[in-house]
This record gives sequence, C-alpha cells and structure tokens, in this order.
Amino acid sequence: MTANPPRPKPRRPVLNDSENAIDKPYALVPFPPKAPQLKHPVGHDRYRKDRLHGKLVLKLTVKTAVHVSTGIVAMGSDVGDRIPLIKTMAQGRQRQLTIPGSSLKGVVRSAFEAITNSTLAVVSGKYKQDMPQNRLPCRNKEKLCPASLVFGAMDWQGLIHFTDATCEIAKSATGFMPSLYRPRPDERRAYFQQGQAVGRKFYYNAVKAVSGGDRGIPVQQAGTEFVFKTDLQFSNLSQAELGTLLIVLGQDAKYPMALKVGGGKPIGMGTMTVAIEAVETPHSLKERYTQYAIPASNQLSGNALKRFVDDAIAAAHRSLVEKPQLEALADILKWPTDRTAPEGMY
Repeated sequence: MTANPPRPKPRRPVLNDSENAIDKPYALVPFPPKAPQLKHPVGHDRYRKDRLHGKLVLKLTVKTAVHVSTGIVAMGSDVGDRIPLIKTMAQGRQRQLTIPGSSLKGVVRSAFEAITNSTLAVVSGKYKQDMPQNRLPCRNKEKLCPASLVFGAMDWQGLIHFTDATCEIAKSATGFMPSLYRPRPDERRAYFQQGQAVGRKFYYNAVKAVSGGDRGIPVQQAGTEFVFKTDLQFSNLSQAELGTLLIVLGQDAKYPMALKVGGGKPIGMGTMTVAIEAVETPHSLKERYTQYAIPASNQLSGNALKRFVDDAIAAAHRSLVEKPQLEALADILKWPTDRTAPEGMY
C-alpha cells in the first residue's frame, strides 16, 4: 500500500507594486528628502517663560474594537466571561479596562515622527542596515530630532507624559481575533528603494474590524463607543510642538484623523477618536503652585479652548509639520472613513 504524498504547503505570493498586487491594509509615509535638523533640548531645570506648560484633558472614544494585550491568558470566568480561556486587557481596581499611558505615547509618537522631519525611535537590528543613516535613532542627548525633543531619547526624558487611560464603565466585550501573519517587508518592493527603506508603515482605519468567528482567538476588548479618559501633561513645549501633537490627536479640521491603538490593526481593530475636553495652561506658575485650587482662568474650554488649539495648529503648520507627510498620514488614518479591512491575508 503506497502512502499518500505530503500535501504541498500553500505558497505566499511575493508582493510588488503592480496592478495585480494584493490589497494590503497599510501604506507607507515616505521620509522627508532632507536630513533631520538636530537641536539641543530645552532642558528640565526650569519652566521657561517663552514655552507652554499644562495638561490636556482627553476623551478617547472606541470606533472599532480595541485590545491592548497584557500577554496573559486567563480563564474567562476571571473576567466575567463564559469562554474557557481568553487573552486579557489590563483592568483597574473597579474592573474598568485600562490602556497604559506608554501605549498611547508610542502611538502618538510614531505619528508625530511621520509628519515632522524626525528619526525613528526604534530600529530592529535585523533591518538596521536597510535604514537611511539619517533616520537611525538619536543617541546623543545634545543633538535631538523634533520627535526626540518632545518624547524623549537615550538619556533624555522628554517633555510630555500620558497617564493611563481608564474606561468610564466597568465592562468589557469579547472578540475573536484571526491569526495574523508576521510582517514580511522583504517580500514587498514598496518598502525599499535602492536597498533603503523609504518610509514609515501605518495601518488604515476601517469602518469595522474583521472577526475571526468561532475559529478566532478569544480576546478581552473595549467595544465600539466605549469611552476612556486620560491626561497628557506637558512642559516647556513650543507652540509648534504642541500644535503638532494636536494635529496627531485629530484636532485639525483639514486633516481629521483617529488613532490606531493596540493589536489587530491589520483587521481594522484599534480605532479611537480623541476629543479635548479642557486644557490647563497656567498663566502664572507662581500662582498655580502656591495655592491648592487651580485658578479658573487657567482652565480653557469652549471658545477659549478652540482659539488656543487653532493658534497652536497654525504654528505647527508654519514651522514644524511636513505637509506631504501629513497628507499621506491623514489619508491612512482619516476618520470617518469608508474603507473596509481586507479578509484572509494580512
């Protein structure tokens, strides 16, 4: 009796830029043509009078399911679900889902890097030789790119801090995430030109996420329209730096964008919109730190908040934002969108 021959493994096509290329759920934002301009950081030794200090009070609304994994698989009963095993998200003392501030900071930084003439924050050792030398991470704390000045670099703490985002309700949903392929940049020519990487990769926002169904991986997640609250604290920022942050947070009416947070980005997961509920900007730091109550004049809302945001965004467009890169990123992250996430190949 002759044994059956082994079944051949399915071949993955090599992706290219032809009209027959498989539609992918991401695109590349090209690097600016000029090398980044490196500057000395402003420092943490004092609050400078010509800089901005304060706090943005942010409301994040889930538009497609969000899962930020803890790396722990727990029994469903531990998180109030009937599913035997489930990949979990972090929860607070009252069982509200939380998104680590570090996760939010990383998402915002990657977009900030893309629309300014900045270096990369991190480069995998495997692809280091494929990166343009002027895009490798800043290693000298005395010479930093625009993103490193704001978010930090080796031996430099940076000028902003995100608190953990906490869900308004003590509730979670269960989703089923399909298994995803690892990134394979070496199989698509669009990533490289003359042996060098051409830009930063971002996943498109989509109308809804693709479900893995009963064969998917069970994950604890924040469902559509769940609301999270967080604060972004800043000190010694220039008006243009703050304005660029506001653009990334989707506050520029000409470039409406939503953040992509957590896992499942290729299947449309992780879309969150941002609303700024208030800004604290002390006009007198002495007044701010010599009394317990924050003066009402330091808390901007309504028309005063809108003017503050619009002025900062205008400053960013004048001196810091790279328009071609902003237009490319805004096309990828635009919200609302009519784009759908492709199924079956990621």
